[in-house]
Amino acid sequence: MTSNTQKSDENRSKRKKEMESEASENPQLSSLEKTDLAFSEGSHSVYKPEPLEKVLNEMNKEIKNLLSKYAHILSDRAAMDASYVQELDGILKEAKTIENHLKQKRESLKQRFTVIANTLQS
Repeated sequence: MTSNTQKSDENRSKRKKEMESEASENPQLSSLEKTDLAFSEGSHSVYKPEPLEKVLNEMNKEIKNLLSKYAHILSDRAAMDASYVQELDGILKEAKTIENHLKQKRESLKQRFTVIANTLQS
């Protein structure tokens, strides 16, 4: 059991050294940690928190603004989709018209070939 205790103590000391070296390498992190500590301890802090109601109202306005933008984007896309549907309908109508025209041409050619074949047989 003593070897496990010694290993855990060694691991703790290694972690402490790593944290200290990181703090010395990243002075911003250590200053942030100090700021957090000062803020959590500090009744002497200069920072005055805004009232919760004011923060909630501002968040509510921002959310409504974002939802409004999102709704506008969705309506624009819906309008584009509707125009694509109309364009596809137009293309389909044109394709059906061409198909009918080609069918008529084929029937006309069949009739001509029949007349030519009958003429050649006589």
